[in-house]
Amino acid sequence: MDTATHFAMGAALAGLATVDPAVTAYYPAIATAVVAGSQIPDIDTVLKLRNNAIYITHHRGITHSIPFTLMWPLLIVGLIYLFIPTINILHFWMWTQLAVFLHVFVDIFNSYGTQALRPFSKKWIQIGIINTFDPIMFIILLTGSALWAHGENPVPVFLAIALILVIYYIIRRLLQQYIKKQALHILPHHETVLKAFVAPTIRFFEWRVAVETHSHYYIGRAFKGNVNFSDRFKRTPLPSDEIMEDARNDANLKAFISFSSIYRWTLEERDYGYELRFIDLRYLKNGHYSFVAILKLNHDYKVTHSYTGWIFSEKKLLQVLDRHPIK
Repeated sequence: MDTATHFAMGAALAGLATVDPAVTAYYPAIATAVVAGSQIPDIDTVLKLRNNAIYITHHRGITHSIPFTLMWPLLIVGLIYLFIPTINILHFWMWTQLAVFLHVFVDIFNSYGTQALRPFSKKWIQIGIINTFDPIMFIILLTGSALWAHGENPVPVFLAIALILVIYYIIRRLLQQYIKKQALHILPHHETVLKAFVAPTIRFFEWRVAVETHSHYYIGRAFKGNVNFSDRFKRTPLPSDEIMEDARNDANLKAFISFSSIYRWTLEERDYGYELRFIDLRYLKNGHYSFVAILKLNHDYKVTHSYTGWIFSEKKLLQVLDRHPIK
């Protein structure tokens, strides 16, 4: 989820914490703890300051793992204890642990997902039923905070909101499965489906659809349950070993492949040599695929420039690429 939604969830937990007499005597401290717990797994966002390859490879990775999910509350409560040694450590830890757990838990329902099962598995868990920013979910949480600020008892308010959100998640999952069924139904009957992705957008009734079959990729959108495939690409093997020898060691391309679940590639001759582009097929919007890895190769197939990340126009992509030499 986005930072604002995680903050709103932290505020909701701060409201629920008022039911616990062991922490209400230190309410500013427990509110700080749960809000910090609702944010701290995303501390790896600072990796953006390094470069996109490192950020894409590691964001929502180790900081969302099982060891760190257990470590963050101990760190937060430990710091508070240094300044307020009279707090009830057990109760502070339980509320903070709940905040951290909920952060990691809700993130697995995005298309981006997390590596929440590390160190047991580095697999990305991407259920993909809630957009990174979901306006309906955000409004529901804000409504609870507004009622609390107006003087309503926060415990029944936020318990009711928790129930509403559970129902909302169930509805989203059912919609996703219905759209997936519709998408597979309209494919040519001779196609053997290998992968199918149905991912949310910011609009409740609109979803992104990407299907990989034994011979093609089918890309499109669904609106109110009606699926329309706008693009179809033939599946082709990766470029030859000669072309990929240097490219496969490129940090940007490795980051892209580690994250992308369904992609195609293109190779075009240029004045400087070749442009090798890998395109994530899950992120089509207004005719443009926004998540890419693009490499410039010289005539000997050596990488001279590369870039990976989200760019929302071809013009912007080429401008960014020119600013990112890697050799």
